[in-house]
Amino acid sequence: MTDNKNTDTKQSKATTPSSPDTHASHSKAAPNKPKPATRSRGGLILGAVAIAIALGSSGWLFYHGHQQATVLQNTLSAQQAQIARLEQALNDQKQTAAKARAQVIDDTQTRLAQQDNTLKSLQKAVAEVKGRRPNDWLLAEADYLIRMAGRKIWLEHDAQSATALMEAADHRIAQLNDPSLMPIRQAMADDITALKAVKRIDRDGIVLRLTSMQQQVETLPLANAVIPDAIETKKPVVSESVNDWQTNLTTSVKDFVDNFVTYRKRDGNVVPLLSPTQSYYLQENVKNKLDQAMRAVYQGNDALYHEALGMAKDWTLRFYNQDATVTERFVEQIDALDQQRIGIDLPNKLKSQALVSDEIDTRLRRDIAPLTGGQS
Repeated sequence: MTDNKNTDTKQSKATTPSSPDTHASHSKAAPNKPKPATRSRGGLILGAVAIAIALGSSGWLFYHGHQQATVLQNTLSAQQAQIARLEQALNDQKQTAAKARAQVIDDTQTRLAQQDNTLKSLQKAVAEVKGRRPNDWLLAEADYLIRMAGRKIWLEHDAQSATALMEAADHRIAQLNDPSLMPIRQAMADDITALKAVKRIDRDGIVLRLTSMQQQVETLPLANAVIPDAIETKKPVVSESVNDWQTNLTTSVKDFVDNFVTYRKRDGNVVPLLSPTQSYYLQENVKNKLDQAMRAVYQGNDALYHEALGMAKDWTLRFYNQDATVTERFVEQIDALDQQRIGIDLPNKLKSQALVSDEIDTRLRRDIAPLTGGQS
């Protein structure tokens, strides 16, 4: 049936008349039929190339992205591992710090407990000392008095006050009525004897005399200009012999010339008159030397004392009128004070001071011995 239909169709087409236009169109279109086939083939090639480029680009992008993802994954894994290590180290440090804090807390509590026990033991020991040996405070008072006596000796050079302090300390130890303290009392007796043997110097009296002399300086009269005596020359004598008339004539002429013009030669230092300013400075310098002698008295410096008085005397003899009675009395007072010796030989140390200190330390160690045993 199919073959029949095709045959019929071909026959119908063959029998069907065609119009002129149709022939014309066919005749015109017949030469252009191969061109669509060429265009379609070039488009296919271009499409295939584009598809290949697209597929290559996609593949390259996929490969590059895969590589980047791999690198990022490795970096992320390394960072995570490092974070894990840091977290582990932080946990270890936290544990170490917690252990150290716990140890410090335990040590602090232990020390507080020990200090509490020590304080209680010390309070108990003090209470026992107060109740058992109340007279031991007299020994501490005696030690204080002996130390004060030492300061009086070596700082103030006051042997008299030091002797009184030592006697007061001996009285305190005597009140204890303790036979074991007899060596201390013997040493104190030796110290008191040595202090009483020191030469007594009336420092206050010497200073008062020097103060009075300072007030007299302004009343001393200044000396006039001192000019040395001229050297005496022998005058030539005219002889009575007539034969010596030439010599006598020469002698007479020379004597006349010498009397007409006088020339005298003087040997020695000339002390001129002092101006008001110089006299004021002189008075102040003499007063200063007397004040220096006062300080030397309290310091016990014998050399400085005599040096100051010697300079004051020298200036008085050089610049003040020696014929005045006031000046003579002033010089006599300086000589009288210069004959006194203000230096004293004080003991280098007190024997009883070390003995009393050792006795106090021994008693304290003995009373607080239970405290040491409780701490251990």
